[in-house]
Amino acid sequence: MLTVLLGVLFSALGASLPAYAQDPQNAPAVVDARVAGDDVRTRIIVDLERQVNVAISALADPYRLIIDLPQVRFELPEDAGSEGRGLVSAWRFGLFAAGKSRIVVDVTEPVAVDKTFVIPAVDGQPARLVIDLVKSNRETFLKFASSSREALHQGATSSKADRIETDEKKIRPVIVLDPGHGGIDTGARGVDGTLEKAVVLDFSSILKRKLEETGRYTVHLTREDDTFIPLSQRVQIGHDLAADLFISIHADSVRRGGETVRGATVYTLSDRASDSLAGQIAESENSSDIIAGVVLADEPAEVTDILIDLARRESRNFSVFFARTLVDELKSAVRLINNPHRSAGFRVLKSHDVPSVLVELGYLSNEFDEKLLVSDKWRERMADAMVEAVDAFFRMRVAQGAGQPAAN
Repeated sequence: MLTVLLGVLFSALGASLPAYAQDPQNAPAVVDARVAGDDVRTRIIVDLERQVNVAISALADPYRLIIDLPQVRFELPEDAGSEGRGLVSAWRFGLFAAGKSRIVVDVTEPVAVDKTFVIPAVDGQPARLVIDLVKSNRETFLKFASSSREALHQGATSSKADRIETDEKKIRPVIVLDPGHGGIDTGARGVDGTLEKAVVLDFSSILKRKLEETGRYTVHLTREDDTFIPLSQRVQIGHDLAADLFISIHADSVRRGGETVRGATVYTLSDRASDSLAGQIAESENSSDIIAGVVLADEPAEVTDILIDLARRESRNFSVFFARTLVDELKSAVRLINNPHRSAGFRVLKSHDVPSVLVELGYLSNEFDEKLLVSDKWRERMADAMVEAVDAFFRMRVAQGAGQPAAN
């Protein structure tokens, strides 16, 4: 029944509608969204300026309902979705990918989509999408999750970053800067409302400019706008671009003791967290895909191969060296947390062939760090120190390569 309802929704919202040209400036707005009902029947209501194509799917563990739309403008209050009702515990929204927006609904238990319908826009009233949820069971929910995701995959077109193999790569190291979060995943929110996804993108753009100004590096960003990128895709971008160094940029929030924890931190990958704070930050960052409604089972399985294992070991060694070099440079430029080099199981650092680190510029849960993170003077100083660390890292690698004996 759920599969049939999914098809009905596609038909009702899509087949009779005019083609929607993707133009961000003219994208329709979501002008209101709300949840009504109780824990027996809960209704989700979304008001739009005009009708658009919508696809509904589900994900389990945790239980979520995913509402995919073409790119829209969310004209909703900042705290919209923070509180749920009935079978819905919370919901969030944002840009998921280029030309695609998403609403992720957290549900308290397995649910069934009992009824869906759309009320066309008329007499100045917005178009209204209505989704009715009722209690279900795990088996039925999992069947719906599987069939709905399969329907999405059949209609989706996938694209990967083209592998760059140019003469430029042979003479200039490739650096990939990874501004965390983006789109539907806002990341941390500061005491004064500063969003992590905006802060890290601004800083990454500054760092990219400074690195390029040296004339010594080719620099790429995993995202250049407010777009969500899954964690595995961020890793894949570094691999496809044959990166020599991958730097993920964040400005997290600390749940416990956030008022006192402050200062820059450099994280590397390890199987076990070096301390409770590192474990807490890794858990937070690794939940990015869950927040955005990504199918975690779609990630490629770990490859066990002796050559890959050797490459991974070498990459981890270079990652640790760069982390220590970066900490040394940052000491004289910005405030650092106690024990500034830490480690944990960050998924975004799991490339087997690219030295990778995650840099917490500071912690938005601390009011003093938040003020620094939006300060142009502080960001320039932080970026200059990171450029110095990158220079020192590649000087070491060149020297190490020159000192190796020639092969027979």
